[in-house]
Amino acid sequence: MAETFRVLTLNSISGVGLKRLPAERYTCGSQVDDPDAILVRSQDMHSMDIRPRVKAIGRAGAGVNNIPVEKMSRRGVPVFNAPGANANAVKELVVAGMLIAARNLTPALKFVDGLNGDDKTIDRTVEDGKKHFAGLELPHHTLGVIGLGKVGSLVADTAIKLGMNVLGYDPEITVDAAWSLPAQVRKAHSIEEVLKAADFVTLHVPLLAVTRNMINAERIKLMKKGGILLNFSRDGIVDNDAVLEALATSHVRSYVCDFPAQKLVGHPRVVALPHLGASTREAEDNCAVMVVDQVRDFLENGNILNAVNFPDVVMAREAPFRVGITNANVPNMVGQISTAMAKAGLNIHNMLNKSKGDMAYTLLDVDSKVPGKVIGQIDGIEGVLSVRYLPAEGK
Repeated sequence: MAETFRVLTLNSISGVGLKRLPAERYTCGSQVDDPDAILVRSQDMHSMDIRPRVKAIGRAGAGVNNIPVEKMSRRGVPVFNAPGANANAVKELVVAGMLIAARNLTPALKFVDGLNGDDKTIDRTVEDGKKHFAGLELPHHTLGVIGLGKVGSLVADTAIKLGMNVLGYDPEITVDAAWSLPAQVRKAHSIEEVLKAADFVTLHVPLLAVTRNMINAERIKLMKKGGILLNFSRDGIVDNDAVLEALATSHVRSYVCDFPAQKLVGHPRVVALPHLGASTREAEDNCAVMVVDQVRDFLENGNILNAVNFPDVVMAREAPFRVGITNANVPNMVGQISTAMAKAGLNIHNMLNKSKGDMAYTLLDVDSKVPGKVIGQIDGIEGVLSVRYLPAEGK
């Protein structure tokens, strides 16, 4: 009989994604006790009691700051996310943010909301007042893109189609991202180079220790006078106090972000949106489908794709009996695992081992049933964090 799984949902996860978990094998919902996996969007899990039975956590989005990733790594639990699934939604909001700032739409809308009188009076007031909201057009201006992942690449491509010049910087750009990047994007060699050259600067980097307050007072001083800064990445990438100081002197014309803060709310040159980047029906569906498929493949087959704390390890089944092993990335681990199999007279049909930082993961396809005693021996090897036996359905 096929193994069944229990999945806890901490937020409202799109039904389009949840339908990909077959009811005969999965119990899924917000009241599930002692789950095998957890699906989450924005709920903070750092103070949550995550039970030992949990084998995987799936974030229906890109950022995982709300998940105790290091704690899960020590337990051998992969944390999956959905990189790129909401990229188009974020890209469209970034472009909207550029247009809002370039055309002074926020103060213009406030001006219109404050109009009083009959139509003739309103017409006269509009004609007198509209000169205060004159803006600029995007073509021929330079957009600086810091972070050229999926979102940054899409923003760059759209900006080029709008007639802008694009200067991009990403010291850790992946091969896939490089291939998808439009050829017209000029490569910068530093953040400072981007800030000095761009009329608009948009940020698309994760929030890490090295990127916290990445845009600080020192770097803001390098921006063109009257430049526009956009942050649809993460709160904390930008030093709000430094931005406010630059706005006060008009060194920065506008700051557009997706992260309201007490200091920013109500400022006439700040456009702060209520974290709308991925808030589209399409993005929520895409994220749910992507992360559900990844969690399901791990639970049933041990495959790992897009786990922030594990290497990608995806291996087609070539034998009915599979073992997945999570361990510290130390020497002779594969040798000890192979020895345990050999001593039990088990033939390894196929093996794939990869590492990522301090973490390593191994998949083994074995030609015959693996006794529980052997699983226990492997689990007892020093440095092994978890072992899962994953026979094919019906075996």
